[in-house]
Amino acid sequence: MTTYDALEAQINQCYGEFSGTDKKLADVLLSRKSELLGYSATELADLASVSKASAARFFRRLGYADFGAFRQALRDQRASQSPLAKMDRAATPRGARTGAALPAIARLQAHVQLDAHRLAALPEQLGERVLDTTLRELADARRVWVVGYRNSFMLAFYANALLSQVRPEVYLLNEQAGKDAELIAEIDSKDVLFAVDFRRRARRLAPIITLAAEAGAKIILLSDAPVSALTTHATAVLRCSHHGDQVFDSYVAATSLVNFLAAAMARRAHKRARARMARVERAHDLLDDLDLQA
Repeated sequence: MTTYDALEAQINQCYGEFSGTDKKLADVLLSRKSELLGYSATELADLASVSKASAARFFRRLGYADFGAFRQALRDQRASQSPLAKMDRAATPRGARTGAALPAIARLQAHVQLDAHRLAALPEQLGERVLDTTLRELADARRVWVVGYRNSFMLAFYANALLSQVRPEVYLLNEQAGKDAELIAEIDSKDVLFAVDFRRRARRLAPIITLAAEAGAKIILLSDAPVSALTTHATAVLRCSHHGDQVFDSYVAATSLVNFLAAAMARRAHKRARARMARVERAHDLLDDLDLQA
């Protein structure tokens, strides 16, 4: 469970017992939970339209001496989710203390089983309506812009690679180094922004989504966050949990979802998609750029 998942669970457990004032603060914390370290107690109180004294009592009810203790706990918990912290926890495999460290093949089997569980859980995390909305918007948009930073970049790159095969005018927004502003300025109300937001998150994604939304573009958000402020502008949210105690997060389920979306779009607009894919293959033939013997 992530730092912010744990916070959400803690608040949800007590939510029914909260006063109206406390619920206002709880709602603010849940809607902005991934950004809480950037706020002061006064700012959170203002966002919830409650007094600073009410905010102080709220954090004491959550079990913290004051807001400072609450924020320090968030910092400590978030630090424990870094790959370095996870590596330290995983340094001693189960069974090693007894002198019987698990063999590599057993650890691989456990790893594969966990990824299989993530894949099996994927349909439950989504739903028919959100998938239909996503496919419709991706198919009907004049242009599709794809963006993702840090670990999210590989999923954005993959989405761009697949979607561009089944429909025209798909662009990777963060492909051109130093030209983000010029590319963002091209986005308009006929476009879709496919934004990928997985931890550890890049701060620059939020203003890009805001600018795209201000231009009238539809926002499709692929994210691991149960609650995120980015969903404010989203037309559809594809939630895809990938957390665990492994040193590095797994993106197996998210990668499978991106593959599904591209394949479903090809089926949805079969004639157009096939014609485009035929033109792409024709270009490859003339360029002779692929080793088809491999």
